[in-house]
Amino acid sequence: MSSEVQLDSIDRAILNELQKDGRLSNQDLAQRVHLSPSACLRRVKRLEETGVIAQYVALVNPKAVGKQGTSYTIINLERMTTAALAAFEQAVQDSPDILDCFYVAGTNDYVIRFAYQDAEDLERFHTHVLMQLPEVARSNSMLVLRTIKKTTAFAL
Repeated sequence: MSSEVQLDSIDRAILNELQKDGRLSNQDLAQRVHLSPSACLRRVKRLEETGVIAQYVALVNPKAVGKQGTSYTIINLERMTTAALAAFEQAVQDSPDILDCFYVAGTNDYVIRFAYQDAEDLERFHTHVLMQLPEVARSNSMLVLRTIKKTTAFAL
């Protein structure tokens, strides 16, 4: 999306419903937002085409697939050259273990998120993934003790 899309109250209602349940049928969605099915479908298609709706996904419960813990790790690179950043970012893209990576402002360079099974899995990640990323000078991991709030839904 190159510029902000103007959303009216119906667009916002559609997005709110789809953020709660992306598997809603068009018929059910139309009823919830008080539109005809054809008008609702046109609006959803426009939201998809303009990039407001980026994708549809299934959110997996990490504990159900054996991922008992979450680690957020702050990364500082040796050098902040274009080549160093590109090499680091490509290695992150290539690692299926890394769930999120953010380039951040301030005294640190990146923050990554990783879900792990147990202490051995965390050690494996640290030794065989994290410390193998190019240009990493320092890392500082924070282990989540309890999740207070987690959402993928934007307030619209």
